[in-house]
Amino acid sequence: MTHAKPPPSLGALFLCFLRIGAVSFGSGMMPWIRQAVVQRLEWVDDRVLLSGVALSQIAPGPNGVNLAVYIGTVLRGAAGACVALGGMLALPVVFLLAAGWAYSHLGLLPSGSLFGAALSGMGAAAIGLMLANGVRLTPRNVQGARGWGVMLAVAIAIGAFRLPLLPVLAAAVPLSLLLTFLEPRGARA
Repeated sequence: MTHAKPPPSLGALFLCFLRIGAVSFGSGMMPWIRQAVVQRLEWVDDRVLLSGVALSQIAPGPNGVNLAVYIGTVLRGAAGACVALGGMLALPVVFLLAAGWAYSHLGLLPSGSLFGAALSGMGAAAIGLMLANGVRLTPRNVQGARGWGVMLAVAIAIGAFRLPLLPVLAAAVPLSLLLTFLEPRGARA
């Protein structure tokens, strides 16, 4: 069964994703979407949602936004996709436009300003999330002394020597592939 209830109106679809876009970002969108469209509103079931999650992960772009487009499409076709996307992005776009306007009209903000503090906090949060993901994912994806060696060399080249990312990766990727190819078969797990 695709729909547990009749499809919602375009307005209801917009408001649902407007609320989700207002309170979540990044991977935090998925639980909010499930809570809203599966549990609370019963517009789709878990099977449909999980199909959307799988497609969202292989499609380019943010997974939560892709999932909103998928659910909008399932429920109301192309119009539903547009409305769900519009709802999901409306408040973040308004916030960014207001922040851009404030920054361009206020110029360099004093270090003690609320806007400057908010930008500093967002930057720190983004760095923290990236570091946490790196710490969590690295042991699963970097294997063997050769892999750790390449990763460490890339980190030193970019972090300590401030070399540009693209040339470093252009050298590191072929090196990593060569080292993997030269590694004895039994050593790869």
